Amino acid sequence: MNKTGKVYIVGAGPGDPRLLTLKGKDCLEMADVIIYDYLANEMLLTHAKKDAEKIYVGKKAGQKTYSQENINGLMISKAKEGKIITRLKGGDPFVFGRGGEEAEELSKAGIPFEIVPGVTSAIAAPAYAGIPLTHRDYTSTVALITGQEDPTKESKIAWDMVPTSAGTLVFFMGSQNLSYIINKLIENGRDTKTPVALIRWGTRADQKTIIGNLGNIIDKAREGGFGPPGIIVVGDVVNLREKLNWFEKKPLFGKRIIITRPKGQSREFAEMLQLHGAEVIEFPTIEIVPPASYEEMDRAISSVEKYDWIIFTSVNGVRPFFERLKTNKKDIRTLKGIKICAIGPKTAREVEDHGLSLDLIPDEYRAESVINAIGNKNIKGKKILIPRAEVAREVLPDELRDMGAEVDVVTAYRTVRPEPELDWIRKYFLDKKVSAITFTSSSTVKNFVEMFGKEAGSLLDSVVVACIGPVTRKTAEELSIKTDIMPKEYTTPALAEALVEYFSGKEKGRRS
Repeated sequence: MNKTGKVYIVGAGPGDPRLLTLKGKDCLEMADVIIYDYLANEMLLTHAKKDAEKIYVGKKAGQKTYSQENINGLMISKAKEGKIITRLKGGDPFVFGRGGEEAEELSKAGIPFEIVPGVTSAIAAPAYAGIPLTHRDYTSTVALITGQEDPTKESKIAWDMVPTSAGTLVFFMGSQNLSYIINKLIENGRDTKTPVALIRWGTRADQKTIIGNLGNIIDKAREGGFGPPGIIVVGDVVNLREKLNWFEKKPLFGKRIIITRPKGQSREFAEMLQLHGAEVIEFPTIEIVPPASYEEMDRAISSVEKYDWIIFTSVNGVRPFFERLKTNKKDIRTLKGIKICAIGPKTAREVEDHGLSLDLIPDEYRAESVINAIGNKNIKGKKILIPRAEVAREVLPDELRDMGAEVDVVTAYRTVRPEPELDWIRKYFLDKKVSAITFTSSSTVKNFVEMFGKEAGSLLDSVVVACIGPVTRKTAEELSIKTDIMPKEYTTPALAEALVEYFSGKEKGRRS
């Protein structure tokens, strides 16, 4: 008999994937099955293990893929198969999220479960719009109220008490009932001059905020095309937005930017963009894997003392080199007297972290600069080792050989094309919800085009393309992709700054 599994009912937070709790992330990483809602940001699914089953059960206004009964039955049946289920719900599962109902059904069925709270949109959306729900000078009370009651049925809300029950009122998912809610508040005594904020897609790149009062907000919502999902905030604290609006003033606010770097190597770049207000989508188009065999590298390391130079062209070549050095029972003392060159500051930092000083860091971070820099030194007859990717440009080793050096190129790693699910990212492009895409190597461009085939070019038609340097840009152009942004310095910090400048208007309209 199969062992019964377990269900984790997890709050996904309000939309910004960084507002997921650490425990929520743990639940996603361990899940065999993830059952997720419309309001759960699909970027959170990147935390799932590769073989996890992902089931979308989202319910939009007027549309349902699964009924609540179907969702309950799905959780129970999957758990009875002995699987770990993460039920991912927008916001907090116990704040108008029907999490309590789902937990009741699991309890009845004898299924073990845990509740993992999430950041509710009632708090997060106003905070990202610059509106505190309480303030010593305004109010010390807040009421959270559903905005989804059917106006044609008897209300369970004591409307005669609501206008005076709290200084701040927050209505969940009330976009479609806005007129009904506003009229009920006015009918029951709330002043028509009371400030109101409508916040749609709070905390995300497409956050939109409309400010008015009870007397004019219905007209403003109609003019502004306000629709679900949205939060309605009523109260004097709305007036603080003028001073406290921080998120929407960031230079990359409203921009959704795709990073194509390998998984595990995009965090620093992503954080730079997020710091400036961008919503980042990590969509790796390359994966770093070990070579089929370390035989040639081990052979070079076994007699590493013979080399005059070691040139590291990438962080990815440094790590396996030192791992194999250790495997072959050697350490950095073996490298005494060998000159070390690294292309780029991150590669240099990685080398230094292993206890070595560098003899050469080219001014520009590409092979041609190494050739120019090393050409000033007498390398005729010198032996040079280059641990690098299995497939790479031959410019560097060929030019060094032409200068009279003896060059050994060994495979430290391979880059392969991952096989991710493409439908979700394709939808972002088709819905015109991508502002920019970044390519940090030729491989990232080539693999993107191979993933999407003939439609790759059309997907990027209205998207700003940012390439890290001339080599990547040349590859993009060969694949009929026009580059809009290329930084003067070929690093990810410089690329992030170039994006900020472009979208701030300093470089807008200018083609690189």
